[in-house]
Amino acid sequence: QVQLVESGGGLVQAGGSLRLSCAASGRTFSRYAMGWFRQAPGKEREFVADISWSGGSTSYTDSVKGRFAISRDNAKNRVHLQMNSLKPEDTAVYYCAAALKVSVYEYWGQGTQVTVSS
Repeated sequence: QVQLVESGGGLVQAGGSLRLSCAASGRTFSRYAMGWFRQAPGKEREFVADISWSGGSTSYTDSVKGRFAISRDNAKNRVHLQMNSLKPEDTAVYYCAAALKVSVYEYWGQGTQVTVSS
């Protein structure tokens, strides 16, 4: 079992930056691919970025490419999402999730709010 706790959300002006972190419990963290998702009010949850178990492969939704960067530190059981050039449309609750099988996210954090003001 993996427990995930996100942190780093907050209120930022458009053009600013935030770094989200996700702390994972358990000794098997390095076996999991990790993803970040977000859900804005009144909208479906959407994929933002993911990273392979080794950190060697990443992918992003088109709207954040070139602005966001996902990374992980398996020694510290952490995954991060560096968010730059933030836009009001990035406002959402951001969740990290863990997948043992490709794109099958079994474990989810409680979410952290990101609000970008214009």
